[in-house]
Amino acid sequence: MGKVVVFRTTARRDESWAVVARTGRDTRIASIYPTRASAEADCEWRSQQVAAYRNFLERNEIAVPHYSIRPYRRADLPRAWRPMPALGFLHGGC
Repeated sequence: MGKVVVFRTTARRDESWAVVARTGRDTRIASIYPTRASAEADCEWRSQQVAAYRNFLERNEIAVPHYSIRPYRRADLPRAWRPMPALGFLHGGC
C-alpha cells in the first residue's frame, strides 16, 4: 500500500496579511499583502517613516501611529477600502 501524504497550509486561500495602523482607539487597515514577509517589510518601512517624523508629530500634538501585522481575510474589507499612505494619518487617514 502507498503512503498518504497530507499537505497543510498555514493560511486559508482567502486570507492575506494586513498592516494595521493603530492610533489611540482608532484602528485602520493600512495595506494588504499576500505573504507575511511582504507585510512585515511594509510594516517596518512605515514604522521607520513615523520614526523620522516623530519630533514633528509630538511637537504638533499629533498622535503617533503604531503599526503591526495580522492575518486578514479580503472578504472582510469594507467595499470602499483604499490603501493608506505611510503618513496618511497626517491627513485624517487614521
